[in-house]
Amino acid sequence: MGDGRDGEVTGEHLEREVKLDVWPGFVLPELVGVADGIAAVPPVTSHLVATYHDTADLRLARAGISLRHREGDGTGWTLKLPADVPAGGGAVARTETTFAGSSEEVPDEVRRRLLAWTRRALLVRVARLESKRRTVVLRDGPGSTCAEVVDDEVSAYERSHLAMRFREVEVEVDQHAPEHLVEAVVARLQEAGARPGAHRSKVARVLGPRASEPGDLDLPALGEDPTAAEVLQAGIARSVRLIVRHDAVVRAGVDPEGVHQARVGTRRLRSDLRAYGSLLLPAWATSLRDELSWLADALGAVRDGDVLLERLERRVSSLPAGDRAEGEVLVRRLRTERDEAHRRLLDVLDDQRYLDLLDRLVDAIHHPAVVDRAATPARKVLPGLAAEPWKRLRKAVEALGPDPADEQLHAVRIRAKRARYAAEVAAIAAGNPARRFAKAVAGLQEVLGGLQDAAVSEAWLRSAATDLPAGPAATALVLADEERDEVERLRHAWSAAWASVSDKDLRRWLRS
Repeated sequence: MGDGRDGEVTGEHLEREVKLDVWPGFVLPELVGVADGIAAVPPVTSHLVATYHDTADLRLARAGISLRHREGDGTGWTLKLPADVPAGGGAVARTETTFAGSSEEVPDEVRRRLLAWTRRALLVRVARLESKRRTVVLRDGPGSTCAEVVDDEVSAYERSHLAMRFREVEVEVDQHAPEHLVEAVVARLQEAGARPGAHRSKVARVLGPRASEPGDLDLPALGEDPTAAEVLQAGIARSVRLIVRHDAVVRAGVDPEGVHQARVGTRRLRSDLRAYGSLLLPAWATSLRDELSWLADALGAVRDGDVLLERLERRVSSLPAGDRAEGEVLVRRLRTERDEAHRRLLDVLDDQRYLDLLDRLVDAIHHPAVVDRAATPARKVLPGLAAEPWKRLRKAVEALGPDPADEQLHAVRIRAKRARYAAEVAAIAAGNPARRFAKAVAGLQEVLGGLQDAAVSEAWLRSAATDLPAGPAATALVLADEERDEVERLRHAWSAAWASVSDKDLRRWLRS
């Protein structure tokens, strides 16, 4: 079973990789001088044995994910997840995390990080690959590794029988490597006869066509005149991807952006179910919104803590040196509250109710409970429905007095967010006019969001000051006054953003 360290994270980095196909007689070219200041270390040969795991229907491979246990280089378990960052030079970017553990069983921590993809499906062994690997390390002037070129001769086995052999060259570039290094290395290899890889991973090549089929969250491309139902499906899929793709990041608890994006997914989908509810069966939409609200509350508690913590750390860092120790008392207190919220969120993510919700979300992508009207072309239906959140936003603004309370402006922000989300879905059919409107509303939302963040931070600081020792309490009140100044500044700035949103030309598409 292992040595008691099974599931411990042993490393994580962003992998930028280019795969190239080569024939059996290919000769790896000399890489000395491939770029200025780059030295090539003589190749090292190793023998690797990798066992890949997936669900029976290959959910991981179809989503561009791989999970393997490899022997021969001490890496143990490796999980590769798609990364939402530009890779450049034809490379594919993935987040690669390694875990300790024997090959006997997938560690529990790895299973948890894949739960949003696998849900109730079991992980099973799907392929075993043996590779003779020649590795050339490229180093910069100071001697730091900035890239590796690996030449693999691969034998793939089905049970004990050889299924196929192939050869492949990979170029993996460090995220701090010199600009254009990957292009230079790939060009040198192509001059020697290598060709762009036809498969996104070794295991996908071995598993065959099934590994290239659409994933659970994928939909066919929309036609020229999609129906309202088809556009709504695309909007649902976009939101569900945010939730599912960031689940592992949320569980790891080290990148606040994961919680932020998952929360955006829940909020966006709840808003769309409300804005386009007339196209859906009411009970189906209401039930799904209620479950999303349960998840959004748990995500929101962590996200709010992350936002407050970032603001507080910035404020404390700007204090006079003699006051920072008092400020750090506040930071530690807030970090404890945030960490407690994250532990409660993990309980939610491990709950069977969350698994049920994930199944419902995937089903909603492919089988939304639409009414007959949803079969109408989207261009005839969605702009009129997207106008309703806008009208509610306008009425909320018009109802404000000359000196609205922070809570009233927060309510306007929520309505702005709903109007923006509705426009972004409609933009799938309505195009640039809807996108320009959504961008303007996002500007209003950003100003009001900054105001709300400052108001919440002020409230937290004043509350904390009531039960802290005199020093930290005094510092909390000083910082609270700074946050109030920020609130007042933004209270005078939001009207300009509103003027942009309310421009009649910007809203013309809503009447189409």
